[in-house]
Amino acid sequence: MRYDLVIFDNDGVLVDSEPISNTILAGYLTELGHPTTYEESLRDYMGAAMHRVHDLVAERTGQRLPADFDAEFHTRVFAAFEQELTPVTGVPELLAELTAAATPYCVASSGSHERIRVGHRKTGLDRWFTDERIFSSEDVGRGKPAPDLFLYAAEKRGVAPERCVVVEDSPLGVQAAIAAGMDVYGFTAMTPADRLAGATALFTDMAELPGLLA
Repeated sequence: MRYDLVIFDNDGVLVDSEPISNTILAGYLTELGHPTTYEESLRDYMGAAMHRVHDLVAERTGQRLPADFDAEFHTRVFAAFEQELTPVTGVPELLAELTAAATPYCVASSGSHERIRVGHRKTGLDRWFTDERIFSSEDVGRGKPAPDLFLYAAEKRGVAPERCVVVEDSPLGVQAAIAAGMDVYGFTAMTPADRLAGATALFTDMAELPGLLA
């Protein structure tokens, strides 16, 4: 294989959570007096850590979100996950193929450790991701588009950045991978290809990924 480590984003790449979480985020922000459409939530927050939501609201309105905003948001999201969340089509088969080929992989997500684990338990992906394969923006000082999370994952897995490839579906994630000096494959099942400009390659179906990695 061309790479020594495959780093997956989580939301929208492994689990089909972006429609759920962005619908809830847009609704909650609107409820708090910051009118936000689903499309605006995708544009501004998809792939980002929670601090970006706080930062953009403060920058645009001069107001701070409630102290319990993150806790309440995640309570709503996790409840929805239990009812609706599914793995991205083709992901279980892909992970089985990577495992059979002894291809090293991990996940590096802007979401919290709790969010990653809740989603993986619900979708059955927890069988593929032991603790040493899970990295969150909680582990570093800055979330995407900073390269810190991807560099941290590579360091912990003992792989040089140039030997890593990132699988991402958000513009912020693509920017972070490029800043980390890694190749990045943009997953366009949900994100328009032109929003993932700069990606090493683009693909629309998980069945295509093994061919790109070969």
